[in-house]
Parts: sequence; structure tokens; C-alpha cells
Amino acid sequence: MGETFGLHLMLDGYGCDRSKLADAGFIRSFLDEFPEDIGMTKLMSPYVSRYEDADRKRWGLSGFVLIAESHVSIHTFPEEGSISVDVFSCRAFDVEAAERTIIEQFGIKRIERNILDRGVEYPRDFKLAREIVSIERQHCELRVAEA
Repeated sequence: MGETFGLHLMLDGYGCDRSKLADAGFIRSFLDEFPEDIGMTKLMSPYVSRYEDADRKRWGLSGFVLIAESHVSIHTFPEEGSISVDVFSCRAFDVEAAERTIIEQFGIKRIERNILDRGVEYPRDFKLAREIVSIERQHCELRVAEA
């Protein structure tokens, strides 16, 4: 993760177990257990909702769980056998282990994986951040006074 604020794993899976993608209880259970599996702290019970487009041709389930370190979200498309999963955390985590768990749980056959370092400029030193904000506020006050 280096000097960034957080790591964002984005996993798109294809050829998934369609019955799991269509099962709101399974999605809820996965989101309930997965944060602990990757060493995160769940802050709320997972929320899962069904979505259908206006033509009722495409539907799926979307799920979300808030963790102290950020969030985990899932969007499934059962008819297509695909899933999109995002794991964003300001705490380092084992990306390969998280990916293996997701692949195994949903029976994913093919994946696209993207990993982003988030918050490259986010200050890790809060005392320094407070000083910077104070200086910027003083600068803004001076500009307003001069205007």
C-alpha cells in the first residue's frame, strides 16, 4: 500500500454460480462474514437490495456493508453470471486472500482485477494536517480582507 491512504480492490467476475448471485440471503451472509475474514471491523449489518431495470430485462442484487476501514460492495447480474465487488480499506489487507475468498464463494471462472492506491495526498500525520489547514484558513482570511 505504500504511502497512500487506502487500497481499493475492484473485482469483476464472470461465469459465476448463478444461484448464489440470485440469493439475497447468500449475499447478506457473505457481506456479514467477509470483513472479519480480511481483518476488518464491521460497523453495521449488511444491506442487500434487488434491482430491476425499467424493461425488466436486466436485474440483480446489490449489497453493501460499512466497515470501520471503509466499505465492501457487491453488484450481481445473475442472468449474465457476473458480479462486481469493491473492497476499499484504509488498512492494509491481503488482496490475494480476499480475491481467493470471493472467487471461491461465488464460483467465479474468469476475473478482471484492478487495484488502486487511494488518497495519495491524504495526510497521515493529523497534527501536520491541522497546521496546514490552519495556515490555509489564515491565507483565505487575508485574501477576503484584502478584497
